[in-house]
Amino acid sequence: MTVRLTAQFWVHAYLARLRLQDIPAFVVTHGDDTAGAILIKLNTLDGQATVFQRSFDLMSGERQWITLAQGPEAEVDRAIARQTGHDPDLWVIEIEDRSGRSLLDEPGLAD
Repeated sequence: MTVRLTAQFWVHAYLARLRLQDIPAFVVTHGDDTAGAILIKLNTLDGQATVFQRSFDLMSGERQWITLAQGPEAEVDRAIARQTGHDPDLWVIEIEDRSGRSLLDEPGLAD
């Protein structure tokens, strides 16, 4: 049996990791502290954005981040609104970084 971090613990650790790299980020929607799913919105401050969600790869058995929506920020925000409408336990974290850094490809962030 694998021990999983609570959603709130993961979010706080992720925000701390972003702060260490001077990447501004904040909680837009506070989901369920224990088991809420998490969306990461990457706002590049040029009218464009991408939202990522964690996915489970059935072939490898590993978690990974995939793109849920990408394009004009208003369209990405509508995609997020649809997801939060279906899942009230959902967390939404927004990153504001012109160079598009999210750190989601770093070790430990898909767990």
